[in-house]
Amino acid sequence: MRRNGLKTIVASLLLLAFTFPASADTYSIDTPGAHASITFRIQHLGYSWLTGRFDTFEGEFSFDPADPAASKIVVQIDPASINTNHAKRDEHLRNADFLDVANHPEARFESTEIEVTGEGQGVIRGDLTIRGVTKSVEIATQYVGGGDDPWGGFRQGFTGTTAFKPADFGMPHPVAGQTVFLTLDVEGIRQ
Repeated sequence: MRRNGLKTIVASLLLLAFTFPASADTYSIDTPGAHASITFRIQHLGYSWLTGRFDTFEGEFSFDPADPAASKIVVQIDPASINTNHAKRDEHLRNADFLDVANHPEARFESTEIEVTGEGQGVIRGDLTIRGVTKSVEIATQYVGGGDDPWGGFRQGFTGTTAFKPADFGMPHPVAGQTVFLTLDVEGIRQ
């Protein structure tokens, strides 16, 4: 009877192990190693593209290759770190016409849903907050790859792009009605 009881317990534990999927791993975005970037582009006068980036940001994501739809991502951005390689323009972008960093020192993205649309492709839906205004956006995302790194860690990488109008976030400057294309290239280190 005792042996049958032990077999029943072992069988129950094995059944539980296969009933509940393994939890997703957590990854810290590798901003210290500069293996991630947030870049943007917007048309300038309709003649060319103005490009820039945010130099300071951090975040983390969870990812389980067996269930990518259950993944989550959170990114915090320091809008004062905007860099278009032109100091006077960057100063203007920090003021109340655009990012208003004195009153809104953080921008943020937090996923609410992930839809797998194909092999290694998906759409991340979530809340983007800029200037204290939160709007839902969609990020068309592609899995770049993952595996061991040379330092004994394990990494996963993704790229994604979204588009929005700065005016939707309360920016009063006339060019804020144009479309900004924002790209996140994210490489994370498993924690």
